[in-house]
Amino acid sequence: MLIPADRIAQIERRHADLAAQMGNPDLPADRFVQLSKDYAELTPVVEAAAGLRALREEAESLRAIPAGDEMHEMAQEELASIEAKIPAAERALALKLLPTDKADAKPAMLEIRAGTGGDEAALFAGDLYRMYERYAATRGWRVELVSASQGEMGGFKEIIASVTGDSVFARLKFESGVHRVQRVPATETQGRIHTSAATVAVLPEAEEVDIQIDDKDLRIDIFRSSGPGGQSVNTTDSAVRIVHIPTGLMVQQQDEKSQHKNKAKAMKVLRSRLYDLERSKVDQARSADRKAMVGSGDRSERIRTYNFPQGRVTDHRINLTLHRLPEIIEGSGLEELLTALIAEDEAARLAALA
Repeated sequence: MLIPADRIAQIERRHADLAAQMGNPDLPADRFVQLSKDYAELTPVVEAAAGLRALREEAESLRAIPAGDEMHEMAQEELASIEAKIPAAERALALKLLPTDKADAKPAMLEIRAGTGGDEAALFAGDLYRMYERYAATRGWRVELVSASQGEMGGFKEIIASVTGDSVFARLKFESGVHRVQRVPATETQGRIHTSAATVAVLPEAEEVDIQIDDKDLRIDIFRSSGPGGQSVNTTDSAVRIVHIPTGLMVQQQDEKSQHKNKAKAMKVLRSRLYDLERSKVDQARSADRKAMVGSGDRSERIRTYNFPQGRVTDHRINLTLHRLPEIIEGSGLEELLTALIAEDEAARLAALA
């Protein structure tokens, strides 16, 4: 794998320069914080480069041992072991050189909506939510329900949750798109297989520093919360509807009894949707070959099929089929799918650098 030596040298010089600057006892605190952040971002590249260089130097010294030397045979065995490690070290360094998505470390806003299929689609949306909830538990993440609209027979017409923890968006971002299920619904008397769908959107959760929202761009309506069939949830005007006038984005929140809490949750969702909208504009402007990546993030793109009669899950973007549907829908088997998607994305981005 071709590693740009001049770029590595430039990064190493910058890394050393940052270390020298940080050693200045008269450095202002805010400047030290910024330098420390820059230093930490470059450190993984420098360490990976040092590891690769050490392997190459060791291999070179082993090759230099002549055939007549009593250490030659042992050196050849060790050389084979070192040479086997070099490709992995080269790939690790190349991955460190790839541009990072600054949103990867962020929490995520998970939105699931029932699509075609009526009651069965709502039930499937509920299954997907529980799948992500259980997967989050295996990684020690925290899932907080933001809002939910329940289906007539169970499940959800729409459910929104905030997922916080280590590298949440990095692992879940390829889940955005249309998820399709093929199974015999509980209400089906003839045993026929039905196809239903639900749409998943995973948005990086934005903070106020990420996206500025001008109050004059908002229209905020307060009204009385109501449950299914118009049944009153409480007797106060606590439900909140916020419309972002420039984009037309609308968020409604009524799960809390407090108007203040409903507004705070609605603003959290709105901020994340606006941040995602801005990221999409930047991505489209920056990359004409975005389609080469694992999915475009387009919510209308069919990405995966869950076939219950055959017990299989197929991810159409990477043509991967796993006959482990029960474990995947239970959350524990989702890791294999996500790891494959991330690996495919890394491979595509490495190929684009070549």
